[in-house]
This record gives sequence, structure tokens and C-alpha cells, in this order.
Amino acid sequence: MRYTPCNFNNRDDVIDALAITHCELVLIHPYREGNGRTSRLLATLMALQAGLPLLDFSGITGKAKQAYFLAVQASMNRDYEPMKAVFNAVLKKTERSF
Repeated sequence: MRYTPCNFNNRDDVIDALAITHCELVLIHPYREGNGRTSRLLATLMALQAGLPLLDFSGITGKAKQAYFLAVQASMNRDYEPMKAVFNAVLKKTERSF
């Protein structure tokens, strides 16, 4: 697999792997309910593989949640930049909480 195990040394590479894998899993998961939880669980596992702490997704509310949904929609055209921004924010919040 290209992105797992997620043992990249560069933060940008980790964010790329998290964003792309997250989007692709959300898009292929057969059920609308539960795919976000499954994708967040995988992202957390990948972050741990990369030596990061448990991801803190609690900041994805309000406008950030809308940005997340738009990022998933953008990924349908293989535009992962919005999701990279989401994961960059998640990592910043995680690091502040840690």
C-alpha cells in the first residue's frame, strides 16, 4: 500500500496520506452512516503509525464541519487540497491539546 503503514518523516507527507486515504475510504464505504467514524479511526491509526498522538477531531463543528463536507465533495474530483487543510487543522488542534 502506498500510504499504509504511515511511517513518513515529513509532516506534509503524513497530511497527504491522511487526507487521501480518508477521502477515498469515505467515498467507497457502502453506507452513508458510519463511514466518517471508520475513516477517522483509520486516520488515527495512521497518525499513531507516524508517531503522532491520538487525533483530536473535536474542532470539526459548525463552519469547520461544512468545510469538511466540502472537502469530501472536492475529493470526488481528486482534489485533496481542501481535506489536507482539514487535517492540517486537526493536527494543529491535536498538538495544542497534547
